[in-house]
Amino acid sequence: MTPPKIPPPEIADLLREDRVFPPPEAFRAKAVPNDPDIYEQADRDPEGFWASFARELEWSRPWDRVLEWKPPHARWFVGGRLNACVNCVDRHVRTARRNKAALIWEGEPGDRRTLTYFDLYRQVSAFANVLRQLGIRKGDRVAIYLPLIPELAIAMLACARIGAVHNVVFGGFSAESLRDRINDAQARLLVTADGGYRRGGVVPLKRVADEALASTPSIERVVVVRRDSGSIPIHMQAGRDQWYHEVMQDAPLTCEPEEMDAEDMLYVLYTSGTTGKPKGIVHTTGGYLVGTYATTKWVFDLKEDDVYWCTADIGWVTGHSYLVYGPLANGATVVMYEGAPDWPQKDRFWDIVERHGVTIFYTAPTAVRAFMRWGPEHPKKHDLSSLRLIGSVGEPINPEAWVWYYRHIGGERCPVVDTWWQTETGMIMITPLPGITTLKPGSATRTFPGIKAEVLTQAGDRVGVGGGLLALTRPWPAMLRGIYGDPDRYVKQYWNTWGSEVYVTGDGAKRDQDGYFWLLGRVDDVINVAGHRIGTMEIESALVDHPLVAEAAVVGRHHEIKGQAIAAFVMLKEGSQPGRLIVDELKDHVARKIGALARPEDVIVAGDLPKTRSGKIMRRLLRDIAEGKALGDTTTLADPAVVAKLKEKYEEEYGAN
Repeated sequence: MTPPKIPPPEIADLLREDRVFPPPEAFRAKAVPNDPDIYEQADRDPEGFWASFARELEWSRPWDRVLEWKPPHARWFVGGRLNACVNCVDRHVRTARRNKAALIWEGEPGDRRTLTYFDLYRQVSAFANVLRQLGIRKGDRVAIYLPLIPELAIAMLACARIGAVHNVVFGGFSAESLRDRINDAQARLLVTADGGYRRGGVVPLKRVADEALASTPSIERVVVVRRDSGSIPIHMQAGRDQWYHEVMQDAPLTCEPEEMDAEDMLYVLYTSGTTGKPKGIVHTTGGYLVGTYATTKWVFDLKEDDVYWCTADIGWVTGHSYLVYGPLANGATVVMYEGAPDWPQKDRFWDIVERHGVTIFYTAPTAVRAFMRWGPEHPKKHDLSSLRLIGSVGEPINPEAWVWYYRHIGGERCPVVDTWWQTETGMIMITPLPGITTLKPGSATRTFPGIKAEVLTQAGDRVGVGGGLLALTRPWPAMLRGIYGDPDRYVKQYWNTWGSEVYVTGDGAKRDQDGYFWLLGRVDDVINVAGHRIGTMEIESALVDHPLVAEAAVVGRHHEIKGQAIAAFVMLKEGSQPGRLIVDELKDHVARKIGALARPEDVIVAGDLPKTRSGKIMRRLLRDIAEGKALGDTTTLADPAVVAKLKEKYEEEYGAN
C-alpha cells in the first residue's frame, strides 16, 4: 500500500504560537491526576496502567491476561467477563448514587426530563425485556435511528444488557444512508421515532425510516418512540411496527444481564471511507469500556458533583464514548440536549449551562467558531461561573478560536482540553491533562498516558520536530477490532503502510520543540464538515446518481465556521442545460441521498474536468481552485486550458476565497 502523501506545512504559524497557559494553581491542587510522573509510570508498564483502571470496574470474571497482541489484532483483558450496562447503571444503583441524576435532558421546544440512576436502571431493564420478547438475542444487531432523546441512551444500554450489538445511525442521515447501514449490519430490529425537533421544525424520522425499510429484508420488527405528539402523520405497519410506550407499559422492570466476554462485540458504528462505502467500525466490550472510563475520568477531571455536558449527537462516536459509556461508567450527571445551539436564540447553550449549573462543557470547534461569529454578547447574558473545564473535539481548533473560547466561555479560569481521537480509536488519544499540562492554543498537546504516537515520514522515519503523518505505535484498550464483515479492508486500510504494528491514522500532524502535537486534519479524500467525516466518493456517487450528471469530482475547501466546506465540480450529460436551477437541484439531491451534512456549499457545472492523459481527475488542482490558491503544475494535464477556465468560472460564481 502506498503511504498517504504527507501534507504541506500548513500550520507553520501555529508552531510559532508562543502563548502558554499553565494549569491554574487552585485547579491543579484538586485535580486527579496532578502528578506529572504518571506519564513515565504508564510508559514503563502500560498493561499495568490500564489494568489499574479496569479494576475500578465491575467484572463477573477477572481477566487472565491484560493484552494479547498479534499484530494487527489485539485482545484486551483476555478471559475477563463483564457487562457494559451493569457498569454504567447497576453498580451505581447499589451505592449512594442510586438517586443521583444520571441524565438531565432538554428538548428543543423546552420540554425537560431528569432520570436518576434508579430511573435509568428500570427503564433500561424494561426495554431490554422488550427486546428479548421481540426475539432479540445475544449477537443480534439492532439499528437505532432516533433524535437526541433519553430513549436513545436507554436503547443502547438495553442492547448492551442482553448482549445485542447496537448500530446507531445519526438522525440527520437520509433513507439511503439508513438503508445501507441496516443492510451491511443485517440488523433484525429498528428503533426509531415519529419525529425529532430541529430549529423549530419536526424531522419526520418514521417517514424516512419507512422509505429505508422498503429495501431492508433483515428487519423483522420496528419500535417507534412517540416524540412529536401527532403533528405529522405516520404509518404503522401491522405486525411489524409497535409503539415504544405500549410495549414498555407492562414490561418487567428488572432484567438479568448477559455475561459478556471482554472481546464480545458491543457496537458497530459506521464512518465515512475513501472508497465510497461507509465502513462499520467494530468495538468490543472490555477494552472499550476501560478506555472510555479512564479518559473520561482523567481528561475531564471528573468529580462526584460535576454536571457534565458533551454537546455531540449520539449518532457520532463522541456521543457513544463521552455522552453515554464514559460518563455513565463514572457515575456522572450528564446533560443531553436535543436541538440546535441557536434555537430559538443564539444564547440557547448558555441558558442551558446557567440553568443546569453545567461544570464541564465539551463541544466542537465548529460550534466555537459559530459562537465567535455570533459575538460575545450572547454568553454575557448568562452566568457561566459554574463552568470549571471546557473541551474541544472533532477537528483541529485554530488558536484564535481557542483563545476566544477560553476568554468568553471559560472566563479565563477554565482549562481547555483540546482532544484528538477517531471513531476507530474509540477513546481520546491526544489531550492535555488539565491539572498537569501547560496549554498552547491550537495544540492537542500530549498523548494520554499509556498511548504512544509518532509523526512519521513517508519512509516511516520518526520526525522529531516538524510535519508528517500521525501514527499510533502501541495497542490501546478501546481500539477498533475490525471493519464489520470486511477483515481484509481493516488490515489494508489501517495496518499496511509501515508494517502490522503501526496504526495509520490518516491524519497529518506536526510536533514542536516541546514534543506537543499539532493536528493538520485528514490527508485522504475525506472532508471534515463541522467535525463530521464525509467521504468524497460518497458525495461524488450521489451526484452521478442524478440523471443529468455524467461525472463529478468533490473536494474540501476551508470554511470559517465548518472547518471545511464541500465544493463539487460536475459535468452534465450531453444535451443538458446548465443553470441556477440545476445547481440547487444537485445540492438538494446530495442532501436527500446522504443527508444535509453532505450538501455541497459550491457546485460548478463544468464543460470538462482537469484530467491527466491517463484520465485521472486532478483533484489537487480543483482544491487549489476552490481555495483560491495559485495553480500548481499543470503539465501532466491532457488539456491545461481546462483548469484556467474552471478557475475563472469558480471566481465568477463564488468569488476568490
